[in-house]
Amino acid sequence: MKLLFICTHNRCRSILAEAIANYYGEGKIEAFSAGSSPIGEVHPLTISALKARSIPTEGLRSKSWDEFYDHEFDAVISVCDPAAHEPCPFWLNQYPQIHWGLSDPSAIKGSTELVNKAFEAAIKTLKNRMNATKQWLDEDIDAKELHRRLQKLANESCS
Repeated sequence: MKLLFICTHNRCRSILAEAIANYYGEGKIEAFSAGSSPIGEVHPLTISALKARSIPTEGLRSKSWDEFYDHEFDAVISVCDPAAHEPCPFWLNQYPQIHWGLSDPSAIKGSTELVNKAFEAAIKTLKNRMNATKQWLDEDIDAKELHRRLQKLANESCS
């Protein structure tokens, strides 16, 4: 299964989703991330949070969704609310659009403990969603049912 995670700036949530999907997908899921207005750098706390959990970070970078014009995906998943409401390039509209709104842990202001808890919550949610997705790939379900389940994850607590 090939997934594209999008977030406006592609510096935190979509990067987390890409890394977590590739790691916990164990070869059954191939994930990428991009943004409509990429910042051009990954937030340093994103990299730190992934490394602290031994999730590989090599190759992670902030990039535009234009880089994926010639790729094919099974689904495009927005992980920030602004990205869910942005007009997508016409070529992205050929793929199922799913929205998994996540709070931005890099936007948290406060103590190190508070910021770490925000990253932990986002990572845990994404990990649980990827584990569920990976399980479904072993079931005999069609693409429409898989997309329905992926969308349903957005409304369920994955803690």
